Amino acid sequence: MSAIEPVEGTHNPGREAVFDVTRYAVAAEAIVEAGRFLYQQGWSPATSSNYSARIDGEHIAITVSGRHKGQLGAGDVMVVDLAGRAVQSACRSSAETRLHTILYEVFPDVGAVLHTHSVKATVLSRLLTPGQPLELEGYELQKAFAGVETHESVLTVPVFDNTQDIGALAQQTRDWFRAHPEQPGYLIRGHGLYTWGKTMADCLRHVEAFEFLFECELETMRVRP
Repeated sequence: MSAIEPVEGTHNPGREAVFDVTRYAVAAEAIVEAGRFLYQQGWSPATSSNYSARIDGEHIAITVSGRHKGQLGAGDVMVVDLAGRAVQSACRSSAETRLHTILYEVFPDVGAVLHTHSVKATVLSRLLTPGQPLELEGYELQKAFAGVETHESVLTVPVFDNTQDIGALAQQTRDWFRAHPEQPGYLIRGHGLYTWGKTMADCLRHVEAFEFLFECELETMRVRP
C-alpha cells in the first residue's frame, strides 16, 4: 500500500493517509469516463453534478468542486475519507460530499455513486406532491435495478426537499436508506438524482434506467393530466 502524491503546487496537503495508488487511478479513470458519457447525454451540464468511486473501506475518489464534467482529467478527482475530509490534497470536493460518504457507510458493497442534474429529474421532482415518493410500477425497465425481477413490482424513489444544510440532509437520507435498503436511488426536489451501484457500470445503468422511467412518467402526465 502506498499513498498518492499530493497535488502539485498545493501548500496544504490535507490529512495524511495511506491508500492504494493503483486503486485510486482505476477509480479516477472510471469517474472521468462517466463524466464524459453523462455530459454527452445532457444529464450533467457544465460544472453541475458530482461523482465518486470507492477506493477501499476508508477512502473514496470524488470529483473536485467546480470542474466541468465533460472535460474531467485525473487532476479533477481527489480523495476524501468517509467523513468527507480531503486526504493529501488542498482541493475542495463538492459541498454534497457527505451525501456520497453516507451511502458508502450504509451500503458496504456500494462501489460508485453518481449525482446528476438532468432536466427530466429536476422537473419531475418539482411536480411530485411534497412528502410523497415517486412510485414506479409496471415498467419492464424496472428490472435494470438489482433485485428487481419483474415489472409486477413497485420501485419507490424518495424525494427529499432541497436544502443548503447538507449535514441534515445526509442524516435524513441515512435514516431512510437504513430503513429501506433495497432502493437504488433518490431525488432532491428541483435539484437532481442520486443513484449508486456495486460498480461504476452498474451505477451508469441505473442512471440510464432512471432517465427512461422519468421520461415515461413526464410523458404520461402530459397526455393524461
